[in-house]
Amino acid sequence: MARRRSAQKREILPDPKYKDKLIAKFINSLMLEGKKGLSERIFYDSLDLIRDKMNEDPLAVFKKAVENTKPILEVRSRRVGGATYQVPVEVRAERKQALSIRWLIASAKARTERTMVEKLGNEFIDAANKRGSAIKKKEDVHRMAEANKAFAHYRW
Repeated sequence: MARRRSAQKREILPDPKYKDKLIAKFINSLMLEGKKGLSERIFYDSLDLIRDKMNEDPLAVFKKAVENTKPILEVRSRRVGGATYQVPVEVRAERKQALSIRWLIASAKARTERTMVEKLGNEFIDAANKRGSAIKKKEDVHRMAEANKAFAHYRW
């Protein structure tokens, strides 16, 4: 933790195609080794794949997928008198979004489809329909928080 000041939040520019900041954050998280053009192409192609498969608005499917994978509670370690407790706490809005994006990308990478476009598109479809490994991750985090509800009084 910083002793003097907290870090300034950088304002992120919306993506060029849809003018949406959530998409810009997702593309930035998807990016590896500074190759933003590649990550944009992967993301937009996966939206085209959703349009072809579902005949729905791909932007709505993407936003629903992100919304469905946002956690409400998580556990944080808290040390009290030599013992470490997993204390359930509510998740801040910014962290909810960041965790959701991170879990969607990790779940897509772990899938067995051939290309990243297919993996990402199918993960969005699964998450929008409340199934898939990103949703499972969210449920595991909630289950862990529920199991440690007894330590909620250690919240800080």
